[in-house]
Amino acid sequence: MGKKKENDSSDPYGEPAKHDPTFNGPLKNRSCTDVICCIFFMVFIGGYLVVGVLAWLYGDPRQVIYPRNSTGVFCGIGPNEGKPYVFYFDILKCATGTNIMAAALNGLQCPTTQVCVNTCPNSYWIVPLSGYFPGANPRDVFNDKYCSPAIDLQTTKLTVDQILSKELCARFYIPSTPVFNRCIPKIADLPGIPSNFTLPGTATANETASSIMSATGDLFMGFNAKALGVKIFEDFAKSWYWILIGLLIAMLASLLFLLLLRFVAGVMVWVLIVGVIGVIGYGIWHCYWEYSNYKANNASISAIGFTSDVSVLLRVQETWLAFLIILAVLEVVLLLSLIFLRKRILIAIALIKEASKAIGHIMCSLLYPLVTFVLLVICVAYWGITALYLATSGVPLYRVMALNHSLPNCASINGTEPCDPLSFNASSSPCESARCMFLKYNEEGLFQQNLFNLQIYNVLGFLWCMNFVLALGQCTMAGAFASYYWAFSKPGDLPYFPVASSFLRTLRYHVGSLAFGSLILTIVQFIRIILEYLDHKFKAAQNPCTRFIMCCLKCCFWCLEKFIKFLNRNAYIMIAVYGKNFCTSAKNAFCLLMRNIVRVVVLDKVTDLLLLFGKLMVVGGVGVLAFFFFSGRIEMPGETFSASSLNYYWVPIITVVVGSYMIAKGFFSVYSMCVDTLFLCFLEDLERNDGSPEKPYYMPKSLMKILSKKNKQPKQNKK
Repeated sequence: MGKKKENDSSDPYGEPAKHDPTFNGPLKNRSCTDVICCIFFMVFIGGYLVVGVLAWLYGDPRQVIYPRNSTGVFCGIGPNEGKPYVFYFDILKCATGTNIMAAALNGLQCPTTQVCVNTCPNSYWIVPLSGYFPGANPRDVFNDKYCSPAIDLQTTKLTVDQILSKELCARFYIPSTPVFNRCIPKIADLPGIPSNFTLPGTATANETASSIMSATGDLFMGFNAKALGVKIFEDFAKSWYWILIGLLIAMLASLLFLLLLRFVAGVMVWVLIVGVIGVIGYGIWHCYWEYSNYKANNASISAIGFTSDVSVLLRVQETWLAFLIILAVLEVVLLLSLIFLRKRILIAIALIKEASKAIGHIMCSLLYPLVTFVLLVICVAYWGITALYLATSGVPLYRVMALNHSLPNCASINGTEPCDPLSFNASSSPCESARCMFLKYNEEGLFQQNLFNLQIYNVLGFLWCMNFVLALGQCTMAGAFASYYWAFSKPGDLPYFPVASSFLRTLRYHVGSLAFGSLILTIVQFIRIILEYLDHKFKAAQNPCTRFIMCCLKCCFWCLEKFIKFLNRNAYIMIAVYGKNFCTSAKNAFCLLMRNIVRVVVLDKVTDLLLLFGKLMVVGGVGVLAFFFFSGRIEMPGETFSASSLNYYWVPIITVVVGSYMIAKGFFSVYSMCVDTLFLCFLEDLERNDGSPEKPYYMPKSLMKILSKKNKQPKQNKK
């Protein structure tokens, strides 16, 4: 038989790296990679900027923050500064079931005069009978606070009856509370309405209360047309300053944890490993204790039969026996892994310690997360502001409305005739109660019809930019820490400004490669968002089969996202070191890792355990602080901030928690990228070199000691 071909005996994941005597760290001579993707990314960013400009031109976030009065003027700013609330003269006209004009407007607007006030009324009042007597002075009857600015009670010649028919002043008011900055009747107080408080069209006080409740409900239905989005943006507008403070605290906590890792990394790893083993050991003891108690009481699952009630299952001996067996098996596996993989665990700990030393020698790497933080904040802020302006785009629409539909010549007014509040003359209308009132915002233009598509573009731009920023940070850190590892004499051979050099090198040559990797991840994340949306949208209509398929799809894409993130990280390391394109770098990194899969798993799990502990500390601590602050349990002195003014206090809490996680992830990526970079360089070092004078190892002495390796000294020629 002939000799076997060389390919037949080769490793399925490629041949080990060959020694290159000219290689001593990240290559200086390199060319631009993935140019086509770079051009596509630039064009996309240009389109993203155009979307932002269009949103800024057509949007008006004041719609979210401030309500409008009848004439469309904002309350709380400009001429109405200090009057943030809208007061409805006749809340009964908001009832679509009894008011023709309210029904014609589909609840979008309440056909009654609305004025801006500084506070909502807190008592019951109605025009007294004496106010209708001849000679009654309007200034003695009405409160000018709840009158239209068009009338001056001190000088008016109109009678009380004329003022009421023109709706220049409120006929009544009741205790109200601000909801979305609208004075809404306090429903809880209506059962205590005075017995003599009866409005026109009602016979008793109870009937009046019922009518007010009905009108209030219809008014809320009109709000619900865009209530959720409005309330959420309203909460952001009120709490953005404190959200930024919470994110700043998360940034400082992340920096502090990274500084502590430099000194206690090794001790912390062993403490965490022993802690995990101890926690599982306690779980085994507790399960045995519960099992013994229920066994002594003869609490068996055979006595209760099949049930889906989890609380019942936790009161039988078989459940705790199952928990006991599972935890015992897990404990044995961990102990065996600790025994048989102790050498690889020591290698992982040595790399983590070396990462701490590398960060100590490249201290400016701790400042780079500030760049990541600023870029992430810009991405989030641009996305949020663009989404807000897109959601509030459209010019205000005004329609002629009849305040009193029963007056002569008013029946023909149905709220469809457009008008201009600045030029509208009520005296020229045949209907005495005709007014030009704000209806809604235009949703029929070409720009408004494509708002959904623009919002999708906004989300895609946000995801791509976020992933690109993180990729830029990973590649920059990889280049800096690779220069540390491949410095033969550390830190003497370390180049000047390694982080800045790596950052500029990445921006000059590899924007296309980073954009390529980020785009792949963005597509997968967007598909996951679509799946979550479809699952939520059609949850009620799904049968068991479709639910199973949807669950499988979500699980598959979740796993795919995790794999792509892992592959991208290592590809960026190879890009930073060798300067090749994304696909080649990803292939080389994957093959290198697969040739050392056991070491990869051990290092990955040990590092994950350490960084998970840090993330839990940062995110958990900031999240708890945010919960106590935004829920009102921590009160600020004076009127600096009031938690009761928020519609949903969980909106800023979730924002702070998610933002803290993203910040912690960005900061801890420094340490994680340092470990991963040193690990890949370590694997390359083992394959390229053998410790001979011609091929010396670059790894630190601590790793050589664990692997029982050393660099051989060159032989001196005998004289």
